[in-house]
Amino acid sequence: MPGFQPNPAPTPPNMNHGGHEMFDSHEVLASFISVLDQYLIFDQYIKDQELRTILYRQHAFITDLYNTAVEAFSTGEKPSHSTRVYKMQQNNHTVYGLTPGQPKKPFTSANQVNDQGVSGYMLGLIKSTGSLLAMTALEMTNPVLRRVIADSVPNFIEMAYEIFLYQNKRHYYQVPQLAQQDMSQMLQSFAPAQQPNLFRH
Repeated sequence: MPGFQPNPAPTPPNMNHGGHEMFDSHEVLASFISVLDQYLIFDQYIKDQELRTILYRQHAFITDLYNTAVEAFSTGEKPSHSTRVYKMQQNNHTVYGLTPGQPKKPFTSANQVNDQGVSGYMLGLIKSTGSLLAMTALEMTNPVLRRVIADSVPNFIEMAYEIFLYQNKRHYYQVPQLAQQDMSQMLQSFAPAQQPNLFRH
């Protein structure tokens, strides 16, 4: 192929990164820092101890993940410890239905920031960071860094779910349901697939 020059020697681990991956890695690490910094800012506005506990646990977990990712990125080799698994403390019970409330609108003063607002900001940060991790893991060339980033996606899903459940039981995040007849019809809209003869050997 004209113009293509293969590497003459094996690439050292710390240089085993594509150009696109370098930019993505910087964006991921900067996003971790942004989440950690904003969690520190949120702390002063929290009144509910349960929300503060979630914030502290998630901050500690993301700090450890950040250090692991920095090590994998800068060395290109397996970090001193593998990525950990985040385990939320909420139960899986979701409250369904809507309860009347005041229409939402932006605050006019920072003094109005409350637990509902803070938990919403936390959820937005964790969801957007989880999406970023999923997208960047698809284009990582360094196998160690790719594994660190990919393994972190389920943890961010778990953290987002924990915040959602906290919000849901306080009616901050309400979940409507379809009418039972409509739900039943939709639940029966799909049937199992059969392998085509072409793929049967």
